[in-house]
Amino acid sequence: MEPTPEQSPHHAYPDHWEADVVLRDGGTARIRPITTDDAERLVSFYEQVSDESKYYRFFAPYPRLSDRDVHRFTHHDYVDRVGLAVTIGGEFIGTVRYDRINDQGRPASAPADEAEVAFLVQDAHQGRGVASALLEHIAAVARERGIRRFAAEVLPANNKMIKVFRDGGYTQRRSFEDGSVHLTLDLEPTEKSLAVQRGREQRAEARSVQRLLAPGSVAVIGTGRTPGGVGRTVLRNLLASGYTGRTYAVNRAFDEGLATLDGVPAHRSLGEIDEQVDLAVIAVPAHRVPEAVADCGEHGVQGLVVLSAGYAERGAEGRELQRELVRQARSYGMRIIGPNAFGIINTAESVRLNASLAPESPARGRIGLFTQSGAIGIALLSGLHRRGAGLSSFISAGNRADVSGNDFLQYSFEDPDTDVALLYLESLGNPRKFNRLARRTAAVKPVVVVKGARHSGSTPPGHAVPVSRIPDATVSALMRQAGVIRVDTVTEMVDAGLLLAGQPLPAGPRVAILGNSESLGLLTYDACLAEGLRPRPPIDLTTAASPQDFRDALAEALADGTCDAVIVTAIPWVGENGEAETGDGQVLAAALHKAVAGGSAKPVAVVHVEIGGLAEALAAASSTAAPRPRTVTPAADRPQAATTPSTGPARSTAPATPTAPEAGPAPQAPTTPPVRPGPGSPADPKAGPAPEAATGPGRIPAYPAAERAVRALAEAVKYAQWRRQAAVPGKIPEFLDDTIDEPGAAALIEAQLATAPDPRGRPLTHDEARELLGRYGIAVRPTLPAPDPGAGVAAAGRLGYPVALKTTAPHLRHRADLGGVRLDIADEEALRRAYGELTDLLGKPAELLPVVQAMAPRGVDTVVRASIDAAAGAVLSFGLAGAPSELLGDTAHRLVPATDRDAAELIRSIRAAPVLFGWRGSAPVDTAALEELLLRLSRLVDDHPEVVSVALEPVVVAPHGLTVLGASVRLAPPPARSDLGPRRLPNY
Repeated sequence: MEPTPEQSPHHAYPDHWEADVVLRDGGTARIRPITTDDAERLVSFYEQVSDESKYYRFFAPYPRLSDRDVHRFTHHDYVDRVGLAVTIGGEFIGTVRYDRINDQGRPASAPADEAEVAFLVQDAHQGRGVASALLEHIAAVARERGIRRFAAEVLPANNKMIKVFRDGGYTQRRSFEDGSVHLTLDLEPTEKSLAVQRGREQRAEARSVQRLLAPGSVAVIGTGRTPGGVGRTVLRNLLASGYTGRTYAVNRAFDEGLATLDGVPAHRSLGEIDEQVDLAVIAVPAHRVPEAVADCGEHGVQGLVVLSAGYAERGAEGRELQRELVRQARSYGMRIIGPNAFGIINTAESVRLNASLAPESPARGRIGLFTQSGAIGIALLSGLHRRGAGLSSFISAGNRADVSGNDFLQYSFEDPDTDVALLYLESLGNPRKFNRLARRTAAVKPVVVVKGARHSGSTPPGHAVPVSRIPDATVSALMRQAGVIRVDTVTEMVDAGLLLAGQPLPAGPRVAILGNSESLGLLTYDACLAEGLRPRPPIDLTTAASPQDFRDALAEALADGTCDAVIVTAIPWVGENGEAETGDGQVLAAALHKAVAGGSAKPVAVVHVEIGGLAEALAAASSTAAPRPRTVTPAADRPQAATTPSTGPARSTAPATPTAPEAGPAPQAPTTPPVRPGPGSPADPKAGPAPEAATGPGRIPAYPAAERAVRALAEAVKYAQWRRQAAVPGKIPEFLDDTIDEPGAAALIEAQLATAPDPRGRPLTHDEARELLGRYGIAVRPTLPAPDPGAGVAAAGRLGYPVALKTTAPHLRHRADLGGVRLDIADEEALRRAYGELTDLLGKPAELLPVVQAMAPRGVDTVVRASIDAAAGAVLSFGLAGAPSELLGDTAHRLVPATDRDAAELIRSIRAAPVLFGWRGSAPVDTAALEELLLRLSRLVDDHPEVVSVALEPVVVAPHGLTVLGASVRLAPPPARSDLGPRRLPNY
């Protein structure tokens, strides 16, 4: 919306203040600046406000707005006077205004930094969080315009408005003057205000998804008059699922005399339906979708599932159609799943919704599933059905123009029917937000992700998202940091989901293996070693073992204090007549189930080969509720004596001394207390026996290959360890504050950027980088230029021998393998000789740019980097210098700000980490100094987002201390942070 010429030409309409927001009840609204074109809307809005609300706003009866009032409330300069409106369907439902004032409370201009603020919300929309959303946005606008405080006068009886200010989380002062409450709010965001904002965001976005998944009524728009077609298929699936709400068939082509279709009311438009319609499934051609959306909006529909194709997947023209679809739906307060969606499913007994193209509704279960691909959604639904697994909810978002994986995480976090969230993603619209939401959700239930389009270098068709330049390996590392279980294939996703949904988390990596096949046991043992687990020698029950033998052996393994999980391997056993029993899987399943029911809380998985009905029987033995919690003593507190099953012939088929490595390459920090048992929870030794679940224990997952079972278990082990560590978050050491000069660094950065006319910023010189890093306690060893041998000798005399001579030309920097570095030069003669060799081999001094640097103590050469990705945020990276990181990609990554735990894990998570800890008899290096360096660099880029990249290379870590030999820093105006501003829905 553009301003009229009456508005100040030097203060253009701020379209970046426009935002779509989700309100408390899950509906959407639009926030935008008020313009002179809004006079009629303002008058209409005011007429619908009650006399009481008007009195609270103006402190006196104020039945109507005068022409002068209308002019004042619609004419703003967008600096000293600003008004915002919340609209639905183009009409105002709430407004807020600020006027800059001076110390005497009179109108003022900058540099005055206080403003008077006032709100008015239509009575019909009070209680939806309208004023809270307006406060967030008007505060952000005020900060942008240099206003630091809001002042407000509120009548004591206006409790709702007082609560809005009180609950905002801002620092405030309150006094009672002249019969009113005087409030002053400091607008600088605080930890509390950010927490309040994110809490409101979570509840609103979760509610918006819940409204889509649990509607009281559904209309299928585009239902065909004859069997077949998308709309008629969805209607058939809705009816077949036993949907508990009201269903309507809508098609403008229906004959006027048609009253019902497939037993449900048939209508030509939503206007013919006398009752409220909550959800509309749109299955009409793309060119007719706008008409259907308008019909839905005008009749109060709350959400849409758009199955229609022909949008962004078709190119630029389709992408614009998609954006217009989202704008139109949000203008009416509706959220969209799609377009080009496959549909949604909710198996809750109170809903039983299958508004999708899936011909059969899945069984009720504990897994929530989100996918951006209809084809992948079909495959996942089919795979889960074959494995006997049920779902709690399913969303196939298609082009993901609105409702996204982030919204699904918000919903899954508080959904009591979901124990595990599975997501197939082809793009991340807001990686910062995804990591934040995934970390919070993973702290209470597992999140398993498959990321498609990892290496294509392009966004999948139909997905208009910000471009991230960080490689996929970095994305994977950041997901792991957030507790996300990242797997490579949808098969692995199903494998992990089955284990996590039906079994408690393991308390450690020790695995017992038992079964009736020596070979299958050894394969499982090898797979455990390959995945970093610590298997016990397999117990071979022999092929003569009966189901009772399996039951007894499993019961003893579950009671054994030396293992944290059990894998049962099974092949068809030999019956009394000497023939293989291949079809009696139900008997074995019942035996295993009885052993688990009476055992302690350890995960159990089954690997089977050609045993008919076993997987189905194990799944059928499950319940729709969570498994009965079972307790187990953590690994560190258990007795170490091994036990051997006493029933049935048994023998060990692996070396007596396990050869599995420890969990990491170096000593790990002490683990925190285990988490409560249950699906997605490890055992808690202090919790005591938990009450029996109403419908019995959970399912036992079965796998057709040892590698698949072991990989799923390994993911559960790593996730359980993350959960235990996340229970006690890391910290940023306080000692850093005493040695960091943040204001000094800010002044340096401001001065350097002032000299850079290029909006892309500029790299700092060596000396400038040294000075900036020094403000954060990062000392870089100085270098002196050596344009000729004499200058090199003079430089060495100033620094003191021994010295190093090296080139700084970009194509030779850090390339000792090309002869560009000469070390341990002891005297002038050696320096002149090295200088001559260098120039003879590589070129003239003007090309090589030689420098002299004092030698550092011997140690391990490492590389420390930090960079800011516009989509993902600031990333801290670490690796060994040279081939390990450059050739083999052995680099670890963590999001900034990093904690002490992040820094410790960062240096221990690379494959070459043993080199730092005394590998092959070498002296361990000073990892504490290295961790401190990582924390200092993390603080620098977190405090100053203008520092868009830093590379410290090499960092030589010695047994005592470290030396930074080279540093490069680049400054630039910081990229916009969409995750720190007020709540808003993305616009792709």
